[in-house]
Amino acid sequence: MRGTLHCLRAGSRATLRFVRTYGQKLDVNCSILFTELPLLQRPAAARKAGFEAVEFWWPWDGKPEPPDREADAFVAAIADAGVDLVSLNFITGDIAAGERGLLSVPHAKAEFRRNIPAAVALAGRLGCANLNAPYGNRIDPSDERLAREQDDLAIENLRLAADAAATVGAAILIEPINSVDLPLFPIDTSAKAAAVIEKSQRVNVRMLADLYHLAMMSEDLSDALSRYAPLIGHVQVADVPGRGAPGTGTLDFEPLFAQLAGQGYTGGIGLEYIPDDMRDSSTSFGWL
Repeated sequence: MRGTLHCLRAGSRATLRFVRTYGQKLDVNCSILFTELPLLQRPAAARKAGFEAVEFWWPWDGKPEPPDREADAFVAAIADAGVDLVSLNFITGDIAAGERGLLSVPHAKAEFRRNIPAAVALAGRLGCANLNAPYGNRIDPSDERLAREQDDLAIENLRLAADAAATVGAAILIEPINSVDLPLFPIDTSAKAAAVIEKSQRVNVRMLADLYHLAMMSEDLSDALSRYAPLIGHVQVADVPGRGAPGTGTLDFEPLFAQLAGQGYTGGIGLEYIPDDMRDSSTSFGWL
C-alpha cells in the first residue's frame, strides 16, 4: 500500500468511540462493505472514502475461472480507482448454502485446483501480496477417517497453492474462523492455524489474524498477536459482539493497534465488519 489512512468521514453512531490506529495501514474489504453498490464500483467508493487499498473475497460466485472479460473488468476497476488490492480469497464455495472454503473438501478438489492459477494470475496482474485460502467445513465431524482425509487434502492443496503463489511473490493465508458462528469449521484458533502452517512446509504460508474470530473463541488477543507475530501476514478487524465497526462493541482495539506497531508489523489491516447502515457504507468510518 502507498500510505496510511489519516482522515475519513464521520460515522452515523452518536455513541461511537474514536479509536487511534497508530499509523497502521488500513484497507476496506469490499465484499462486506460497500455491498450496496455493484462490485466494480466498490473500489472507487473505497477510494472516495479515503482509503488507498481494498481486499475482496472471491468476486465470482461459483466460477473458479472467471471469463477473461470479467477478470479484465475487475483489474480495471482496481486500477481506475487508484487503490491497491492487498488480499484476495480463493473460491469459497456456496456461502449461502453454508460452505466456507474448498481447501479441505474432497468433492471440490478439482474446482479448487482450477481456481489456483486464476487467483494467482489476478494477484500477479494487480501486485496482490496475499491470497486467503479458506479451509472449509468438516463434512461429517463424527467420521475421524474422513476428517484425516480432509486434513491431508488441505495440506496437498496448500502446498500447490503456495508454490504457485510464490511465482508472483504472493503469500497464502490460513485464517482461523470461530466455531461459535460456524460449528463445522475445524481451524478455529490461532494455534490450530499455526499447526496447519507448520505442516505446509512452505515459507510463504502465513496466518490471517482476524481479531473478531479470535475474540469469539475467547482468545487473549494480545498474547496471540505476540506469540504468532512471525507467522502473521495479514490482520482483519470487527468488534464483538455483532461484527460491527471497532468502537461498537466490547473490544479495545487501541492497545492492539499499538502492539502491532510496536512489534514492527508492516502488513495491512482489513476492515471486515458489517456497516451500521448497509445502505451507505461510507457512514461507517467515524470511529477513525
